[in-house]
Amino acid sequence: MSLYDIPLTTLSDEPTSLAPYKGKAVLVVNTASQCGLTPQYSGLARLQSAYEEKGFTVLGVPCNQFGGQEPGSADDIATFCATGFGVTFPMLEKTEVNGENRHPLYQELVKTADADGESGDIQWNFEKFLISPTGEIVGRFRPGTEPEAPELIAAIEAQLPA
Repeated sequence: MSLYDIPLTTLSDEPTSLAPYKGKAVLVVNTASQCGLTPQYSGLARLQSAYEEKGFTVLGVPCNQFGGQEPGSADDIATFCATGFGVTFPMLEKTEVNGENRHPLYQELVKTADADGESGDIQWNFEKFLISPTGEIVGRFRPGTEPEAPELIAAIEAQLPA
């Protein structure tokens, strides 16, 4: 099964998948609204704005598995992201990224190693995975990597189709 075939659900409870993003570079990020790293939403929104027309999107995946830092409803999350950080990128429903109920998307993503060669469980909120326009997972960036870090920008630019 390709990443494009995994069923997903949007934050507004609509069925979707990664198929609409075929041919684009995608940065999948597990997010949280009440985390010390929450300000990364601003950088993610700027990435979306800077690269959207070049064939790129951020895909936010709210997760409440790390310190209960995403307790809100879908409406709470959508409002918080839009009003607090100007988020316009697509968001999925609240998702488990670790453990026995790990979403099938994350079952695939966590197989990818980071720059230190480590794969496995998501460490914390705002871990980032870069997917190429052909659906390959080409990069993993741990939570401490800011969205506009040079190494992440270079990786994104290397994957832009346009």
